[in-house]
Amino acid sequence: MYRETVSLLRREYLRWIRAPFWLISGLLTPILYLVLFGQAFDLSKLIPPGFGGAFLTNALAGAPNYFSYFAIGMVAFAAVTASLFSGTGVIFDKQLGIQQRIVSTPSPRLAIFLAALLFRGVLTLIPAFLVVGLALLLTHIPGVAGLTIPAGVTALGVGEVIAAILILSITFTALFLAFGFAAQRVENYFAIVTLLQLPVLLTSNALYPVGTMPPWLQSVVAVNPISLAVNVMRADLFGAGGYPYSPAVYLGGLVVWGVVIGALAMVIASRSFRGTGSIDREGWSPTT
Repeated sequence: MYRETVSLLRREYLRWIRAPFWLISGLLTPILYLVLFGQAFDLSKLIPPGFGGAFLTNALAGAPNYFSYFAIGMVAFAAVTASLFSGTGVIFDKQLGIQQRIVSTPSPRLAIFLAALLFRGVLTLIPAFLVVGLALLLTHIPGVAGLTIPAGVTALGVGEVIAAILILSITFTALFLAFGFAAQRVENYFAIVTLLQLPVLLTSNALYPVGTMPPWLQSVVAVNPISLAVNVMRADLFGAGGYPYSPAVYLGGLVVWGVVIGALAMVIASRSFRGTGSIDREGWSPTT
């Protein structure tokens, strides 16, 4: 299966390099949030200088200002938004008959899914890291809020941040990719993923502090995979003093979500291959 997966990865690369517009679309929304929403909605400006500074720092879980808190949330937002477009290529392949020709080859169906997952999952890291770079760049522009990272960030912390972004990207790419294999029309696909994306994002701590939420919503936020990834990044970059658990615990919870959602995605994708009539040498087998 290794050779087939590598060949399919090469195909994914060639298709993307010829039309990278979906990546640009996924990056545009987080950039607008950073440049417009993040600059206009600054909670720290609501408190007069010298009053409530410690309270605000505690509310922002150690972040030096609201924009820094918000910018890290936008990293997760960018990864999830970019992964939303992962399944559209599969639908277009099916409509053009390309997917049927790939499935009819001896390539294992598992290789077809894994190749798309690996390439598109890693590709969603680009918007996430570009958001970090843009937020840091804004710090050097007069009159504009930017991302401020205190000194003392360790190599282990940076590794945990990268791992959190990677796991989050792969997790949601797997889910949206599975929906792409299952959907027959692009309209149905976007109806499903949009219905899922907004509740998942809005029930996380990516945009606003948990303390402003009602207790029932705080319980949902605590187990949200986006919140877990954001907690890892904020705790490693701003200090773990404002969190009840260490970044490793949040990272472990994110891994559990990745395994659960990954398994669900593989089940959805495998069922979408049924009845195609192709023969697998390994991996998923067609049902009769």
